[in-house]
Amino acid sequence: MAAKKSAEPSSLGGRIKKIRLEKGWSLAQLAGETGVAEKELERVEEGAVMPAVGTLLLISRALEVDSDNFLKEEKEARKTRAEAFEKRTENYAYCTLSPGARHKHLKAFRITIEPNSAHQSVGYRHEGEEFVYVLSGKLSITVGEQTTILGPDESLHFNSLIPHKLANTSSSQTKAVVVLYTP
Repeated sequence: MAAKKSAEPSSLGGRIKKIRLEKGWSLAQLAGETGVAEKELERVEEGAVMPAVGTLLLISRALEVDSDNFLKEEKEARKTRAEAFEKRTENYAYCTLSPGARHKHLKAFRITIEPNSAHQSVGYRHEGEEFVYVLSGKLSITVGEQTTILGPDESLHFNSLIPHKLANTSSSQTKAVVVLYTP
């Protein structure tokens, strides 16, 4: 049996695990606080996947840390590991557009999804509202049971408590701005 690779403390997953352990929490406790599956949290901590923005917000809120700290450090490290990052997240990347929004309710991100791909996992859900504006490419957004295809300069606003997922349905890279409001 192959040994599991543990996340380095400088990695996002390693930092999340370190904070969780400092609080004396098990993965099951963090899962209970966030509503995120224990297995998914384990994969995040191992560095096997990069959490979606909504998942990262849930984790940071439960651990009582500012999500910008996670995202700012990831943005700096992203250039050196771009290929591996894309493979681990099935060609989905994001960066914060509002690094100064510490402890604020409104956060903005730029997302990039490679051609004909989706972010892994089932639907995401988090408290608040979400606004998505497509810069280029085509974006399929499923909110609950309804799927909407957006092209450049099109947008969608929805209640983010409803499970939702994003996919690039075009043959070119899709870029969009996502704005999240969390109460």
